[in-house]
Amino acid sequence: MSKEYLISKLSFREDQQLIDTVSIGLVNNNTLSPFETKDRNWLVNCHNQGNNIGGLKRTLNNKWSRYGSFTYDGSYFSWSHSLPKNISKRNVFVSYYHNDDQLKRQEFDNLFSDLIINQSVMLDEINGENSDEYIHRLINQGYMKDTTVLAVLLGPKTKCRKHVDWEIGGALNKKVGDRYAGLLGIRLPSHPDYGLGETYNEANYSERFYANIESGYAVVMDWTENRLEFQNAMELAFYKKNNESDKIVNTAIPRLTKNLCV
Repeated sequence: MSKEYLISKLSFREDQQLIDTVSIGLVNNNTLSPFETKDRNWLVNCHNQGNNIGGLKRTLNNKWSRYGSFTYDGSYFSWSHSLPKNISKRNVFVSYYHNDDQLKRQEFDNLFSDLIINQSVMLDEINGENSDEYIHRLINQGYMKDTTVLAVLLGPKTKCRKHVDWEIGGALNKKVGDRYAGLLGIRLPSHPDYGLGETYNEANYSERFYANIESGYAVVMDWTENRLEFQNAMELAFYKKNNESDKIVNTAIPRLTKNLCV
């Protein structure tokens, strides 16, 4: 009796022609088993044994959904949809305005939680009024110590929230966690610049974030449900952290002492 296997992530060999590894789970009584990493030889044997192989995507309501099927012609697998890469997870801290953008924060987790290691402060976990104390807590409680990418959910009021500014400043300060973090901005559909591509209106960003757009350090993308697109942007921010940290603009910009809007 044939079995059904579903793939959530896959990566290619160096030639970019053949699959290298996949993250794959077995469907049993409509329940998905924990994902395992398997190589191409395993995948070929699985297909040749008559099993069904398909893809998976995450949904906004935190569920897996079947997504197309894989075929094999004896040399190559084919499929009709994009899947994220089966690579190491990055330690990601998500910065956002809790009051306005909590729904998008939850949707972010629902879509991408299996692609990252979440370092973030969740709603009401830390309530710091002093910037030094807030950053101190972030470090001592382990939130930012191991962060390699800071993802900022950019809504219309993110630019004027002091905690977001402190989190960006901490991520770009090597004294915080003994490393710099990559900087990824995700423009939400509510952001004035959403859909404008590489057009950035200075008034719609905080001084610190915009300075890093101008320097070329920040990576900016529009909100997406495409998991590969998000992962590629995150990997670019991670690359810049390791190779372009000289572009960081941070210490010359004073931290916000208060919220500039409500």
